[in-house]
Amino acid sequence: MGHREDLLAGAKQCLLEKGYARTTARDIVAASGANLASIGYHYGSKDALMRKALIASIEEWGAGVDHGGDRAVAEAEPLDRFAATWDRILQQIASEPQFIAAQLEVLGLLPRDAALREAIGEAHPQGGEGLVAVFEGVPDTEVGPEAARVVGPFYQALLTGLMVQSLISPDAMPTGRDLATALRRVTAGEVLGHEKGAGEEVR
Repeated sequence: MGHREDLLAGAKQCLLEKGYARTTARDIVAASGANLASIGYHYGSKDALMRKALIASIEEWGAGVDHGGDRAVAEAEPLDRFAATWDRILQQIASEPQFIAAQLEVLGLLPRDAALREAIGEAHPQGGEGLVAVFEGVPDTEVGPEAARVVGPFYQALLTGLMVQSLISPDAMPTGRDLATALRRVTAGEVLGHEKGAGEEVR
């Protein structure tokens, strides 16, 4: 790799190990083996490099739950597909607490960092589209603008909330089946209905 790629890899490492705000230019240099001057040359500033590292890390994490247009996923019953997909995502959330912590730290910085907010804002719609594709078992190219606009934010809201919960109460996380059962009960108007207990299955 050249210095540009080394710097990006070093910044992504620092994002996980030190967090977004605490990472300094010297931290990135130490992690990458490059030099201070190369940060300005290739990225303009340390902050610009960290924004690139953040977006790249998000994209890589998202690729980890991508089914690749798996036909079995696409042909499953909707609630079964919903449950199975969440199980895969929840497993990834549990396995990468440093990444989750870094993402949530960044959310708190957005009101005071316009450049960071702009960078996240540009990537956000694509993230919603990608989640719709994952849950529907289709390639991104098959997700229309209306589905991305309406359903994408729904999945993003659930994902963000589950990330928060994973840091607060990692031992009390719902399963994919729990989430599917909750969705069915909400849409059926059965949230406060007869309780069947923890073993209730999605119908």
